[in-house]
Amino acid sequence: MAAGVVNIRRDVDDKFYRYRMPLLLTKIEGKGNGIKTVIPNMSDVARALSRPPTYPTKFFGCELGAQTSFDEKNDRYIVNGAHDPTKLRELLDGFIEKFVLCKSCKNPETDLIITKTEEIIRDCKACGERTGVDMRHKLTTFIIKNPPKNPKKSKGSKKAAGESSTPPNGQAAENGNGAAEADAGAESDDELTKRIRAEAAELNAEAAIGKDDWSVDTSAEAVKARTKAVETSMAGLALGGGDDESDEDADSPYAQLGRWLEENRDVGAVEVYKKAEELSIAKKHRTVQVLGQALFTEKVVSELPKYMPLLKKMVTSEKHQKALLGGLERLVGVSYPALIPGVPKILMLYYQADVLEEEVIQQWGTHVSKKYVDRETSKKVRKASEPFLKWLEEAEDSEEDEE
Repeated sequence: MAAGVVNIRRDVDDKFYRYRMPLLLTKIEGKGNGIKTVIPNMSDVARALSRPPTYPTKFFGCELGAQTSFDEKNDRYIVNGAHDPTKLRELLDGFIEKFVLCKSCKNPETDLIITKTEEIIRDCKACGERTGVDMRHKLTTFIIKNPPKNPKKSKGSKKAAGESSTPPNGQAAENGNGAAEADAGAESDDELTKRIRAEAAELNAEAAIGKDDWSVDTSAEAVKARTKAVETSMAGLALGGGDDESDEDADSPYAQLGRWLEENRDVGAVEVYKKAEELSIAKKHRTVQVLGQALFTEKVVSELPKYMPLLKKMVTSEKHQKALLGGLERLVGVSYPALIPGVPKILMLYYQADVLEEEVIQQWGTHVSKKYVDRETSKKVRKASEPFLKWLEEAEDSEEDEE
């Protein structure tokens, strides 16, 4: 997109603010009574806000007292009349304030939920609060009649593209168990636990997508240094993980899980889950971070399929996905720096298994952070991810061309 991006909260003057959206564009068409304002990038703006593009378009109509029309198939969103782009951007800020931002923490990571009593709730994935919207606004009637779809985006077409073309770094997209794993996402906990047990027993490290070995120093000094680095980062999980709990010591359940994984490299997926349950952290997002870092070795590409059903069970929100990416940063940036060139392969595995979503990967790949590793290491890891990010963009472009 040619217009560039702005902060979703335009009152936040921080160039490193993580939540970004494309600058709203407008185009005046027609003349006289038939004049109208077309918003050519409404879909992109709405995608950044995790809302259907019809919602902000209809909001503009409500606020301006103008008729609106949508042609979702051809991606055209129109507000009747000639409207100044600055005015529409200000109205968009109002839509974000009323229907996107969490009322408690002002974070845009929310989903809209319609209750049985036809109330509209903002469910915040960042702080966990559920806050209502002003039901007096005219847009609420439209939302109730046109409820939001499941926020988890389907990636079937892109996965198919990945299977039929060559992904980044020449990796062959072999995912023979992909369909079975996709089905697992819709199963109950008990059923999925059975799947984990069955698949963990059947899969082994040699049945993976690639058997590439990166050059890793296996001398006693190097192994000792890596072990020390892992222990140090494990001890600091509470400080870098962003959780609300105060387990800021080496005896926190996260550090205990990390050490246990280091000592039990060949343990199965079911045993890992039981250990997390035993420590009462099976549902915590920071647990996923520990798994992403401590569960794997320099052979992560061949080890991942064995644990993918486990990760699918435990990664249940965008917050979990970001924590898993944090674990990946520590795995390749701290424990095994020689793995950094292999980041695209690892991301491809997570993506094709539906563990990581496209939007989360793209946001992570374009925003350097020192939350999990130092800034320089973070830059290196994201730089290495560029071939995969480019592949995602090209796959999306090819889908739009086909439409």
